[in-house]
Amino acid sequence: MSREETKQKLVKLIDPLITALGFELVQLEYVTGKYGKLQLCIDHLKGVLVEDCAMISSAVSDLLDREDPINHSYNLEVSSPGLERPLTKIEHYIRFKGDKVKVRVKEEVTGEKNFCGILENAHPDHIVIEREDGTKIEVLYENITRANLWYTGPEKNALMKNRAKGGGFKQNE
Repeated sequence: MSREETKQKLVKLIDPLITALGFELVQLEYVTGKYGKLQLCIDHLKGVLVEDCAMISSAVSDLLDREDPINHSYNLEVSSPGLERPLTKIEHYIRFKGDKVKVRVKEEVTGEKNFCGILENAHPDHIVIEREDGTKIEVLYENITRANLWYTGPEKNALMKNRAKGGGFKQNE
């Protein structure tokens, strides 16, 4: 079984458990080899605490011990998505419409592979990013290799200050 097939098998196994516990599996990364690891990025509308990561880690560890889908040693890591969270599902693009994003693509669009700007819209097959100069770029989901929320220094500082006061990060809903 290829690494990608194993990854998809792990998502199918782990995602329902995380959902049942009231969280969202944002991203799953699986690395094979001598220093194998399984990284889970989880989220919750009210945010993710260290205790939540520990609880999810314990529950997923128990599930993986029972099902034994990985035939080598690995480390299990569970974390929150953080301020510049990855966008991995169409629902994420819809939810964060209007926020700043940074997107990397496989195949060039208008001669470029990296885009930053406001996520103007999320359609069933593509997103529209409005760049700082006002130009708009359409990017097919299938062409996206990486996408995340993106903040500049002052914005990041304001969000972190709000988070420290217990306000959470801005999220469109």
